[in-house]
Amino acid sequence: QVQLVESGGGLVQAGGSLRLSCAASGLTFSTVGMGWFRQAPGKERELVAAISRSGSTTYYRDSVKGRFTISRDNAKNTVYLRLNSLKPEDTAVYYCAASVLGRVVDTNLRYDYWGQGTHVTVSS
Repeated sequence: QVQLVESGGGLVQAGGSLRLSCAASGLTFSTVGMGWFRQAPGKERELVAAISRSGSTTYYRDSVKGRFTISRDNAKNTVYLRLNSLKPEDTAVYYCAASVLGRVVDTNLRYDYWGQGTHVTVSS
């Protein structure tokens, strides 16, 4: 059974930082591409960042470029998202997802496995 479990969310002030972690089990982690998504109340789920199976290729949506960093440690079966310089508009539930395509994937239709999410709340 494939499981993706996010952790590290919480309540922070604007300008603060968090590191989200996603621990994977039940799959060959080094073969899957990974993505971080977020969903705010009343809004569509959106891709925040993605990373290829080896970590050689990354993608960030424009609104988080220069502030967020995605990374992975295949030896630990874990993908991370470092969130710096947080803004109130970053408030959302953050989800990690895995794609068997292995490469950076820009549509949620091609992600095969999803975690349950972790809440990030940024106060002003």
